[in-house]
Amino acid sequence: MEYFGTLGPACAHVETLKQMIKAGMTGVRLNLSHRSLRESESLIKTYFKAAKECEIYPDFMIDLMGPEIRVGAMSGMMVLKKGQEVTVGDGQIPVQKEILPYFKKGQEILIDDGKLELEVTEEQKDGKCRCRVLCGGPLSSRKGITLPGCQVERPTLTQKDLENLNFAEEYGVTDVMLPFVRGKEDLLDLRTALDQNGYKNIRIFAKIENMQGVEHLQEILPFCDYIVIARGDLGNAVPYHKLPRLQAEIARRCQKYGRKFMVVTQMLHSMIEHPYPTRAEVNDIFHAIEQGADAVMLTGETAAGKYPAEAIKMLVDTGKEAEDYLKELES
Repeated sequence: MEYFGTLGPACAHVETLKQMIKAGMTGVRLNLSHRSLRESESLIKTYFKAAKECEIYPDFMIDLMGPEIRVGAMSGMMVLKKGQEVTVGDGQIPVQKEILPYFKKGQEILIDDGKLELEVTEEQKDGKCRCRVLCGGPLSSRKGITLPGCQVERPTLTQKDLENLNFAEEYGVTDVMLPFVRGKEDLLDLRTALDQNGYKNIRIFAKIENMQGVEHLQEILPFCDYIVIARGDLGNAVPYHKLPRLQAEIARRCQKYGRKFMVVTQMLHSMIEHPYPTRAEVNDIFHAIEQGADAVMLTGETAAGKYPAEAIKMLVDTGKEAEDYLKELES
């Protein structure tokens, strides 16, 4: 069983990372949607220093930008209020210009795993469109955007992705996670990029985050080492009440094919602010492993939460309880 945390400001200290490793964390993820490998060098060195002092050789996963749509660079944080009119594109909320044709009147726009919700009220004109805020909150740069019902054509790897892959070996990368995998072509593109750099042993983690990925799961399975059930954006693609069944179906198909899978997103979300989780959260971890998950991962809990080491300990302790239970059933 593998237990991952996510690197970020909350765990940017050797002692904190040592506590996380000693609690059972087997690897970390670095989200490259916000910063490059070069820009994260100090944090990466801190992680490997902590690992060395713990005398282990942990996994180091990079999470690429991939074909995901994101908010562009903003000068600072803005707070959106319900009913507010905003401009998207070359306006208050910057996005790539090639995405604007998908912003048709009435189109729903979900931002930051659905925490923010907009509706297009006026289609693009002069490089921007107008939207009304349906569900508000704080917004900052690089947050992911989902357009329910749309299949947006984007290249598998961005130029920044290719640049980061050039330095993967230098920074000790063992795993690469590709967001919004739509079909086997995305994974073949990634494998080609890895091969061109001479990376034969780096594992590929395919994130299933939209219905395209779900529908093409069977063709995706042979071309990755892990399927990642990424419930943030996947939860934007279907009504919430359908998400547990979708997770169960993906898990069943992975097991039938013999492919490992990871479950992520909000596993211990309450521990971003509190030292203890909810009962539902620990049940969620146990249930994911009972379904056959080979790995679970924390994101904001360790990257930006108040209790990164405690969150990892809770993840691992609950996971080991599930592992023990499954062994008892087999005996």
